[in-house]
This record gives sequence, C-alpha cells and structure tokens, in this order.
Amino acid sequence: MNSKKVLIILYYWPPAGGPGVQRWLKFVKYLHEFGIEPIIYCPENPNYPIVDHSLVSEIPNNITILKQPINEPYGLASLFSKGKSKTISSGVIPKTKKQSFIEKVMLYVRGNYFIPDARKNWINPSVAYLSSYIKEHKIETIITTGPPHSLHLIGLGLKEKLGIKWFADFRDPWTTIGYHKTLKLTKSSEAKHSELEIKVLNTADEIIVTSNHTKNEFQTKTKQPISVITNGYDSHSVSIEEKDELFTLSHIGSLLSNRNPQILWEVLSDLVNENEDFSKAFQLNLVGVLSDDVLESIYKYGFKEHINVVGYVNHDEAIKFQMKSQLLLLIEINSEDTKAIIPGKIFEYLISETPIIAIGPKDSDIEQIIKSTNTGFYFSYTQKELLKSKVLDCFKAFQNNTLKVNAVGLQPYSRKALTEKLSDLIKCSK
Repeated sequence: MNSKKVLIILYYWPPAGGPGVQRWLKFVKYLHEFGIEPIIYCPENPNYPIVDHSLVSEIPNNITILKQPINEPYGLASLFSKGKSKTISSGVIPKTKKQSFIEKVMLYVRGNYFIPDARKNWINPSVAYLSSYIKEHKIETIITTGPPHSLHLIGLGLKEKLGIKWFADFRDPWTTIGYHKTLKLTKSSEAKHSELEIKVLNTADEIIVTSNHTKNEFQTKTKQPISVITNGYDSHSVSIEEKDELFTLSHIGSLLSNRNPQILWEVLSDLVNENEDFSKAFQLNLVGVLSDDVLESIYKYGFKEHINVVGYVNHDEAIKFQMKSQLLLLIEINSEDTKAIIPGKIFEYLISETPIIAIGPKDSDIEQIIKSTNTGFYFSYTQKELLKSKVLDCFKAFQNNTLKVNAVGLQPYSRKALTEKLSDLIKCSK
C-alpha cells in the first residue's frame, strides 16, 4: 500500500529544545505506521532560543527534510543589545517597570513591524520554493503548525496558489495568547493580527487545536471543522534507581515573569518557618529557563537555602528529574486567556508516577486533565489554605513512605494514539 505524502511546515525542529519541538517530532515518529509519509520543511539557519542536541537522535532515519534559509531580525537586534534579543525571542519578557529603553523599543518593533511575528520574511520565499516542490512530488496535503503563526501564512499562500488540502495546527491561540499584551501593539497592528487570524481560520480546510478552550474560541470565528488533538506522552528508556531522599518539589520547564505564583511562595515560606521537619527535608528544584523576576520573588519569602536552581537540561535529564522528585509542580498564569493552555510537560508528568501540584485559573483544561486522570491536585490562586494543607498532607505521606499516585485513563494521551487520531483525520478529510 502506498503511503499518503504530507508536507509538514514547521519552525521548531531538532536541535531546537523546549516544548515547541516535541509535538511534531513525536507525530513524525509514528505517522509511517498509519500509512502517512511525512516530509518536513523547516529553516536552514533558525534562531532557536533553546537548543537540545539530544533530540536529533529521535528523528526517524527514513524521513525527507527540506531546509531553506530564513532571515530573522534577532541577529541584528543583538548587535544593539547583547542577550536581550535572545531573551525576548524565548518569551522571557520583563515586566514593564523593569524594561530598559532598548527592550521597550525592541518589543514595539517586534509587535508592530513584524506581523504576525519575526519569521514573516520566510513566508514569500517558502511559498515560492514549496510550490515547485509540491507540484513536482505530487503532494496533496500540507500541515502548518504555529506559533510562530507566520507559518500559517505560508499555508495560506500555498492554498491560494495551488488549491492544496491544508491543515492548520494551533499549538497555542493567536490573538488571545498571553504575550500579545506585552508587545505594545497599536490599534492598527491589533486589527491586522485579527484580520490574518480570521483569514487563516476560514481558508484552511481543517483546524487542529490542543485544547477544548481554543476550539470553543475558534468556533466563534469560523465554520471550518475543528479537531482537538492534545499533546501527549511517549515511551522512553530513562530509568532511576530510587526517588530523592529529600522532599523535592520540582518545576520542569520555563518560569517566566508572569508565571510567578505568590500564593505558592507564601505557602512554602509558612511551612518552612512553622514545621521544623519540613524545613529540614524540603527542596524546591527549578529546572528550565528562569526569569530573574521569579527568582527574586522567591528569595523575598526567605527560603533561599531550600532552592536548587538547575537551569535548562536536555530532555532525558528533565525526565529523570520528573521521576526522581517527590512532587511535580505545574504553574499557569491566572488569566482567562490561559485556560486554553495545556503545557506539553503535563503529559510526561502524567506517566512519571509522581503526584502533581498544579496552580492555575479555575476551570482550565489542565484542571480537567489532572482530575480525570487522578494524577494530582489542582488549585486556583484563591485557595491558599487548601494548597497549604495538601502540601503538608503530601509531606506526611512522604515521611510515611506512602506518597504515591494511582493514575487512570492515560492511554488516550499516548503519542501513538494521538498520531492515529491525526492520521485518521488526514485520510478522512475530503
């Protein structure tokens, strides 16, 4: 049986690190098993803020990868402000009161002169290159994944030029994503983003989103079919000999300026000061990109000696931290906009056999996943006393060697099951 060729247009691809690369790297791993031949198109010279060379080994040997040069503004910007361009491109946007003049200028330029984002210069060259490739290789289906949402405009250009079948995969929302509020957008820039979003949503043949909240939002903007295919977990060969001896609470992934849960720092400070046993055993591991604002905020609560700042580690090391820790920490910004955000790491958390402590907005998609899988405990930003009580309960269970998790209903979140869902969608699309 001949496989169906599908061209996947993406920005994040190994050696890119971070959550953006995982989704399609894992889909590509399994698509062949379901009669789909993926062809990857990605930048030749990207400006990845995080690099993880260990992910290169996960690229299937039999896959076609097309690369073309990309012209991005961050290299030029770094000549004026060393380190600032990389910081902003990675999403670590300082709070307004701490932004330098250069940072304010860079954010204004980024928001208003690079719409929808800093990869806009790749759109026209990509449409020209891929038009010829698609015709020559008789490809019938393309998939674009964003952010960056410029890649959806590549899909739009190819759709308008060739009439090809087009799936637009939104890993995050577009105009309602949290960082839009930090970009100092003018009214005309906001209108341009909305115009492009509506055009993409109403021109793509199929929309794929990662959460029910995003699906509900997009259904108010388009009548096109929308499917929810979440991120997920994959099997791995990482093993550990035993859990940490300390009562470790570990956050894996980025903690940026706005993801700064004062309620948690207050709870941990109270427990350290009130409970001698807790103070002797407790350690907070921060594994990943960390904003200075967050670290300063934690130190302000007076338990600096309990903080282990690890920084970014490769994927296998991150999994080890998840498996060794006594508790895993999941934080989402307390905002209506973030109810739709499901961090990719939650799915690896689910299979780590480690209880999750999650804090976020009430009625989020994260809350539903954690409760339905029995993998941890979810708290809103108003539930300080409940949070404190649960952390203390977990500590007592740790002392008694009974701190465990009994997960249920995880199979639908496996990468292979999700890829089968994606392949069915591709094959059934008319």
